[in-house]
Amino acid sequence: MKNIIAPVQSAMPSPTFLWRFKVTLFLIWGFTCCKIGWDSVMRMDANLRDLFLYEVFLYYNPLLLVTMMVWLWGVNLWVFLQSTVSYAKVFDLDQNHLTHKEIWKCSTWMTIIVPTSMTAYLYLYSHGEVSLAASQPVLLYILVAVILIFPFDIFYLSSRYFFLRTLFRIAFPFQPITFPDFFLADILTSMAKVFSDLERSVCRMVNRQVATIAWLEADSVCGSHSVAIPIALVLPYIWRLFQCLRQYRDTKEKNCLFNALKYSTAVPVIFLSALKYHVLHEKWTTLYRPLWLLSSVINSLYSFYWDITRDWDLSGFSRIFKFNKSNPISNLLYGRQWVYFWVIGSNFVLRCSWTYKLSAHLRHNYLTVFTITLLEMFRRFQWVFFRVENEWNKITRSGVQLTEIPREEEKLLGSNIHDV
Repeated sequence: MKNIIAPVQSAMPSPTFLWRFKVTLFLIWGFTCCKIGWDSVMRMDANLRDLFLYEVFLYYNPLLLVTMMVWLWGVNLWVFLQSTVSYAKVFDLDQNHLTHKEIWKCSTWMTIIVPTSMTAYLYLYSHGEVSLAASQPVLLYILVAVILIFPFDIFYLSSRYFFLRTLFRIAFPFQPITFPDFFLADILTSMAKVFSDLERSVCRMVNRQVATIAWLEADSVCGSHSVAIPIALVLPYIWRLFQCLRQYRDTKEKNCLFNALKYSTAVPVIFLSALKYHVLHEKWTTLYRPLWLLSSVINSLYSFYWDITRDWDLSGFSRIFKFNKSNPISNLLYGRQWVYFWVIGSNFVLRCSWTYKLSAHLRHNYLTVFTITLLEMFRRFQWVFFRVENEWNKITRSGVQLTEIPREEEKLLGSNIHDV
């Protein structure tokens, strides 16, 4: 029997070969999409090309940003796996939670599906198939929604259920706030641009403005004057503000009120910026723009201070989390003071630049806004490492067994078993 099995096993391709084969296919697919997309853009009339690209970018920008965030979350989990920080204990996860490999599988499929839909949109529109082109983003959004709410035990049902349940708890904080609740809510504040573009995209789809220029009119339902744009931008901050107030109600900790104040400082930044489309130009220049600049400075500095002193607790410059074994990541990070100087400096710069993204009247240069949004994703990616490490240090300093939840934190963390 062994003599029969051995040749079969030796004939099977090695994992390294399969990995290289998949990477090769991925690169070929990426090159093909780029080639088709570029040729399609070049076929368009030069006068309408920029306007059309702006519209295409608006539909696919939200899902591209979500895809990037999923990739970075996988990197976070992979680094935690190499370290002594038990993120499963921090998030109170069971043994069936998604690993970094499964997260990367999801992000790989997202990386394939979203650009493919965008390439099909460009190709069909450039070849005169306007109605078919307009259906591409609509079908993609429907597909994403169906996968998220699919009730059967495929596509990581427990993880999807936990994600949707957490979103519901964020939007309606009727129960005590758990660590995953406010952790995900903090990440959503970095994705305010996604909420804003989703609102505009769905608005155009509902009003059948896809692949048209009707949305260019200022007074259009989905135009620049729409009040739904600042509302979508401010929504993640309002959710986080209500979470802080709920935490204060449960714990009577004054720090929760100061944290709520931090999120409230984003509200004037967003709505003062939106006033540009609703007031006279002179009044905007003399009154509202200076107020917008002042509120932007307050929000940036307050948020930066809170990151350093509260979320990260870097006042003592304790070493970044220890690693289980020596590897390139540990050699690069552990015990290196430059890591802290880099994180603090980059966090300050990116906190200030993020104000640009929150300001509705600065959104016309979509490539600049997209770049700043990607940088904000990177800032949040850095923030995750230190925020989770800080929470892990609190748990280990509590003096209780790691298999149990500290009584002092029980009303905040809860005891439900869930996946992420």
